[in-house]
Amino acid sequence: MPEKREPAPGWPIVSGEYVVGNPESCVGVVTLGSHGLEQAAIEAGAAIAGPCHTENLGIEKVIANYISNPNIRFMILCGSEVQGHITGQCFKALYENGIGDDGGIIGAKGAIPFLENVGKDAVERFQRQIVEVIDLIDVEDIGKITQAIKECISKDPGATEEDAEEIDLDKKESGLPTVAKPDLEFTRKLIDSLEYKIGLMTRDLGLGSGVQAGSILGVILGSLLAILLVGIPVVLKVLLG
Repeated sequence: MPEKREPAPGWPIVSGEYVVGNPESCVGVVTLGSHGLEQAAIEAGAAIAGPCHTENLGIEKVIANYISNPNIRFMILCGSEVQGHITGQCFKALYENGIGDDGGIIGAKGAIPFLENVGKDAVERFQRQIVEVIDLIDVEDIGKITQAIKECISKDPGATEEDAEEIDLDKKESGLPTVAKPDLEFTRKLIDSLEYKIGLMTRDLGLGSGVQAGSILGVILGSLLAILLVGIPVVLKVLLG
């Protein structure tokens, strides 16, 4: 039987929308933007399962809860990808590349993928502890998720040799915030997209106004033409006696 270790007292140490199962399980499940998959994941044997919407504070909370339980050795990413934040891809980039000196997740494509309250030591601990990240991003099929959980459990290597590590996010969040450098390329693309959509809306409004104006003008001209057509015979009759 794989060796197990005690999680940090009161684990999970950070509050969230997750559901907790057996703390000795080797599997953690992140359901990204989907809700309603958590209980099925727990019933399949996961230690903890829940959504994660943001590529900064949300990821920090997951890291804090994972490294405070040495028994969690696999992470399953499933559920719908979070648009804009692209949290699933950011998790994968974090696991593969870590963070830079500025706290930015290397290779992440989210809007603001910066960890302000979790440093390199905690990220490297997360990378050492998790032996595999299973990519089921955009999968909401409970059968496939359950199968992945059971496969991980069958490969359980036992707890990491390192003790549970606790991060007090609340304490760190009370200090001065770190100024993060935004993803300018993503922001630029977003602005371009908005300008394009506004241009289309302006064009449609202009065309609509033109059609409406044309319709009114047509009614006026038609009325004048009708008056002339009716009036001409009358005038001619009067003139001819």
